[in-house]
Amino acid sequence: MASTATHPELTPGQSLQQRVAERAADLSPAERRTAEYMRDHPHDVVFASASELGAMTSTSDATVIRTARALGYTGLPELRHSVGAALASLTRPSAMLHQRIATMSHEPAELIARLFDDAAEVLAETRRCLDPGAFQAAAALLASARECLTFGVGLSETVAEYLARRLNRVGIRARSARRMGFGMADDLLPLGKGDVVVVFAPGRLLREIEVLIDHAQQVGASIILVTDALLPVLGERVHVTLPAVCSPGGTPGETFTATIITDALILAIAAEHEQQAVQSSELLNKLRASLLGLTRSAP
Repeated sequence: MASTATHPELTPGQSLQQRVAERAADLSPAERRTAEYMRDHPHDVVFASASELGAMTSTSDATVIRTARALGYTGLPELRHSVGAALASLTRPSAMLHQRIATMSHEPAELIARLFDDAAEVLAETRRCLDPGAFQAAAALLASARECLTFGVGLSETVAEYLARRLNRVGIRARSARRMGFGMADDLLPLGKGDVVVVFAPGRLLREIEVLIDHAQQVGASIILVTDALLPVLGERVHVTLPAVCSPGGTPGETFTATIITDALILAIAAEHEQQAVQSSELLNKLRASLLGLTRSAP
């Protein structure tokens, strides 16, 4: 089998079809069969596991992963992401949902195995892409913030609210921008120099995100972007970008890796500022006890 190390570099943004055409002659017979199957069956690429793709091509999951790398991808997750993005631009969301359901087994054991395999895959890819220096920079910004403003759209709104609550519990003042459209202006009004904005935006670039980033830049607030696909679009406009890889098939959901990154940030802040985190936690418990009537206020 020819070594992929001698292959010419591929042009960024090439489609799977273009990559297969360019590298087919250098692939082993099993890799070529796998590559051509993935080229001709894009929905299977997005929704099938590596082992399922191996069965479909009469090869193995290892061959599927090797083929993805031989085609110039970092691995199967990047290949899936590329194909999924192309499909999403051509296919109605309802059709994608129908395809996802159709490709998944209804047997509980197989369903659980598939979900956990997909979760492990996106976690591994997120870990591979996450730069420790960027992570450390994000934690440092949050720890020194005058106030933190978090923002997310759709399901990502829940992660934004979660981060704001967890930051408050380790002694960092934080709030979540919950309004869209005209009403968002009230959430942006208090933003100022020394604040930190955390934007959870897996893949959709909305007007609200652009306005939020522009305003943060104007007032001197720092910006952390947690995203799957918007780095090429927003990377130069923010201070730190943290990749949160999503599964093109939608399982696990788009907030899965973003939540893991949120937990990691809180842990890093608490470890670095232990006394502050402990004091905040003790105050929280004291307030809870008071609300439950377990303590009596001094006269």
